[in-house]
Amino acid sequence: MNTTSMLQKDSLKGKTILVTGGGSGLGKSMSTEFLNLGANVVIASRSLDKLEVAAKEMEDETGGTVLPVQCNVKEYSDVENVLSETIKKFGSLDILVNNAAGNFVSPTERLSHRAFDAVVDIVLKGSYNCTLEIGKYWIKNKIKGVTLNIVTTYSWTGSGYVVPSACAKAGVLAMTRSLGAEWGKYGIRTNAIAPGPYPSNMLGAAVNHDYSEIERRNPRKRVGTPEDIAGLVIFLCSRAGSYTVGETITSDGGIVKTASHNLS
Repeated sequence: MNTTSMLQKDSLKGKTILVTGGGSGLGKSMSTEFLNLGANVVIASRSLDKLEVAAKEMEDETGGTVLPVQCNVKEYSDVENVLSETIKKFGSLDILVNNAAGNFVSPTERLSHRAFDAVVDIVLKGSYNCTLEIGKYWIKNKIKGVTLNIVTTYSWTGSGYVVPSACAKAGVLAMTRSLGAEWGKYGIRTNAIAPGPYPSNMLGAAVNHDYSEIERRNPRKRVGTPEDIAGLVIFLCSRAGSYTVGETITSDGGIVKTASHNLS
């Protein structure tokens, strides 16, 4: 991600940030921006080989330090290990970005219960595993941490053909609001971003990599880019967003509002 940040270059210096699913897509873009602002970054996913390649690319681009750690967020012991390795390498952890995701675009009746479980386990169970383990660590050590959850606009609108994801993301949305209220007293801030249509492997496969209809319906007449979301991510993770708690902010070019008014 190459963008002009709202903050100074060293504004996240000394901070350590864990990004699940940080080796590709939006997770990699966010991680790169954190590095550009002076943070240390830990990226976690199931494929260590891919993480190591992504880590080198990001370090070469930014000059920052990236720790890749293999982790299946569905497994609590894996999450415990990520936190342990993070503390061993950097001494602490300040910010968690729950970005790991999975999805199937399919008529629901064609899904097996295992397919449903696979999505819910990654998105909802993975998010609460990371949030619970790291939140306990922050509370015990009196660290005023920040959690940023990546949800979707259909977390509250619902959507056909992505029912497992909608169910899971709705759970993450409820967790965001609930922990914003409960853990605010510890100085822990929990917020979420709901990106709209951004090019990704999953969305690309769903539309056969033809974004023209999405672009036509979007008031901005285009899909999103990593630059579009960078400022929002940095705001919520930095001191600039210190009074924003339990909120979910949409970044979708206005497409949800357009749909709700039945505009063509």
